[in-house]
Amino acid sequence: MEVDSLRAEGPVFRPGRRPDAWQPPDWLLAQSDGTFGNRFDDPDGYYRVLDASSQRLACFIETLARFRPDLTLLAELNGTDGENDFLPLGTLPREWLAGRMMGEATLHGIFADIYAAAWVGLLRRTLAAEALRLGIRDVDMSMLERAEPRRITQLASRQAYRMGFAGAFYRSRYGHSLENWAIFEPFPLENPKSEDLSVDDLDFLEALRIHGVRLA
Repeated sequence: MEVDSLRAEGPVFRPGRRPDAWQPPDWLLAQSDGTFGNRFDDPDGYYRVLDASSQRLACFIETLARFRPDLTLLAELNGTDGENDFLPLGTLPREWLAGRMMGEATLHGIFADIYAAAWVGLLRRTLAAEALRLGIRDVDMSMLERAEPRRITQLASRQAYRMGFAGAFYRSRYGHSLENWAIFEPFPLENPKSEDLSVDDLDFLEALRIHGVRLA
């Protein structure tokens, strides 16, 4: 079956741990299921995956999302009478920034456009039994964008890998203007480099503002 794909020819960015933002995770850190707990990891534990983005801002939006203020607190404050002059903020430890670098590289290869209609239709057919086992009533775009269960997107990753794709292209669930790439091993990267992050990085500060997070 013919499915949608994209040819990657451009710079991508990745926030990774020192000393190399492009260093893949050590297999010794894999969980009991053979994955590293990420959305597009290989459920068979054969290949590793590096996540990257087309925009530096997208990198920070993705990685800082877990520091956002609690949704219950936000709802309670928004439900109080009178003007809300208190903005609750999540807190990002400074150690997070100090321990990471921003990677940049040129990405090559053909990537599965995993949220395109043909892919959604294919995955609905091939993953039907697994979806029912997990209690999922249907496999559609909204389900593929969900953070959990990751088993479904991991199986989608494996299917794209077996079909010969270099990875998967997908738009962020935090905003479709943000473009992400799940890059399969062996990673088709050219001239990968890493640079230090600073507290006054404009994309970093914008991500903090969007998420309502402050730096400790």
